Amino acid sequence: MTADASTILKSRVPDGPLEQKWDNCKNHMKLVSPTNKRNFDIIVVGTGLAGAAAAASLGEMGFNVKSFCFQDSPRRAHSIAAQGGINAAKNYQNDGDSVYRLFYDTLKGGDYRSREANVYRLAQVSANIIDQCVAQGVPFAREYGGLLDNRTFGGALVSRTFYARGQTGQQLLLGAYSSLMRQVDNGRVKVFPRREMLDLVVVDGVARGIVCRNLVTGKYETYSAHCVLLATGGYGNAYYLATYAKGSNVTAAWRCYKRGAFFANPCYTQIHPTCIPVTGDYQSKLTLMSESLRNDGRVWVPLKQGDRRAPEQIPEAERDYYLERRYPTYANMVARDVASRAAKERCDSGFGVGDSGKAVYLDFSKAIARDGAETIRKKYGNLFDMYAKITAEDPYKSPMRIYPAIHYTMGGLWVDYELQSTIPGLFVLGEANFSDHGANRLGASALMQGLADGYFVAPYTVNNYLGAKKPPIVGTDHPEFLKALEETKARVGKLLAVKGTRSVDSYHRELGGILWDYCGMARNEAGLNAAIGKIQALRTDFWKNVRVMGTPENFNQSLEQAGRVADFLEFGELLALDALTRKESCGGHFREESQTKDNDTLRDDANYSHVSAWQFTGTPDGVQLNTPALHKEPLSFEVEKPTQRSYA
Repeated sequence: MTADASTILKSRVPDGPLEQKWDNCKNHMKLVSPTNKRNFDIIVVGTGLAGAAAAASLGEMGFNVKSFCFQDSPRRAHSIAAQGGINAAKNYQNDGDSVYRLFYDTLKGGDYRSREANVYRLAQVSANIIDQCVAQGVPFAREYGGLLDNRTFGGALVSRTFYARGQTGQQLLLGAYSSLMRQVDNGRVKVFPRREMLDLVVVDGVARGIVCRNLVTGKYETYSAHCVLLATGGYGNAYYLATYAKGSNVTAAWRCYKRGAFFANPCYTQIHPTCIPVTGDYQSKLTLMSESLRNDGRVWVPLKQGDRRAPEQIPEAERDYYLERRYPTYANMVARDVASRAAKERCDSGFGVGDSGKAVYLDFSKAIARDGAETIRKKYGNLFDMYAKITAEDPYKSPMRIYPAIHYTMGGLWVDYELQSTIPGLFVLGEANFSDHGANRLGASALMQGLADGYFVAPYTVNNYLGAKKPPIVGTDHPEFLKALEETKARVGKLLAVKGTRSVDSYHRELGGILWDYCGMARNEAGLNAAIGKIQALRTDFWKNVRVMGTPENFNQSLEQAGRVADFLEFGELLALDALTRKESCGGHFREESQTKDNDTLRDDANYSHVSAWQFTGTPDGVQLNTPALHKEPLSFEVEKPTQRSYA
């Protein structure tokens, strides 16, 4: 089903020892003089941690930055929802942590499907992130003596996670936002809120601007620049029920894909093990319960199948603390994909709890008895309050019920070592790219990558690109801008012209069900083939029967949703195709045909130690997709040779 891999992607990883690659790269980069920076315009799409950090940093350097977000304020980017913390190799706890250990844990956590040099760079710059954020006034938790506190996250045997109760993402985003608004006040950055990017403008093979729609007025707008940075987050909302903000979507990345940016490893989706379970068909999203809770919460199910007694009525001897039993070294702090599969296995085997049987317990009774309820409240109070409001259950008195859910995506647009996509001049940051997490992200690493890319990588690599290429000025009156604008209007007009009888949301919900059932926590060849057929049929029906209300010349949320769902219906097929093509298990991509006797992933390094990067082969405005071309970037491991993961 795929075209031959005619291209071996060039990662542009620098030569030299692993620990010196990033320094060597920086030392040989081209520079733009301080007085010339004001002559360059840069577009940054997205104002989450990666986008806000990049816009603020580039503005501070002297570039003219245009920052775009579809929210009414940059502060509402989905990064604000991150709860548990951010990793950094500072070894404040003197427990043996180091840059190398963070690098190793991240590489192992991703099941050896990430680029080794990128992962090491991430670990290298992690300590700088904490210093940057403290200088901004981010209120990290502190010990009694005033020193920054740490806690443990999954897949690690050290405490390296810095946190601000259960609101770490919010506090980090406010820090980045303050830096961003400082540059707005200085005139270096101009923020364009309530704009949704609907296309990338490519001139002579180089990214030179965007087409967007003003979501308040409905007006189409075009903007030009010398390069474009995409920091628009992940595509997990393709599954409909996920922990993402409802507005999160794949549209900006998908438009870039259709303009020539390769899409890498779209089947790498993360299932978070601690989310509030689904309770009914009325739900439109799911809620995360931070991984940090597993520091003090113990995961268990009844020893007896079908035991429907209240948890308080089940004595200790009749409980199965299955993570502690299976993985004594890491216990409840195993990597996310491992904990998620274990929960699914217990529930599928008839040991699940709750009315649906699709939940396990997260119990804090031992921690409360040991440390006192007030100590637990200081650590997790806002999370406990959130759980109580949603479920009407008191987690101080009764265990939480949790079940895995879609939470993050490791796949994204392919980028080289300098975060540049296959379209020159298009840089991709944070969750929108594929580069650092392999097939499974460790907890507290998303915030680390977003801020690393925005504060400490892109400012160097974008500067290098502009210094080396010196792209000429291109105005929005260029024919390519006019062409992209007309194609955008035609796509929107086509949606409104269907005038069917079925709601946009019903298509999204059905697509999510297909992806979850056939391309969720467990996947197999027959199911993936079925999923592709079902998605194709659903997409055909969408373009015949969808009903989009209103007109494009004003505020129209029905139209916004329709455009995003139309792109999900195309992207979902690519996700399933990638999962079908990768006939191994690795991290969150679990093929039932490839597993160990202990229900863990069984990689096939001989055939699949590569990045799968997909190239669009149709026309950007085509609804019927051609079969994409598959290209491969071989993964090499100079320092840490791949081994079978074990958290036992």
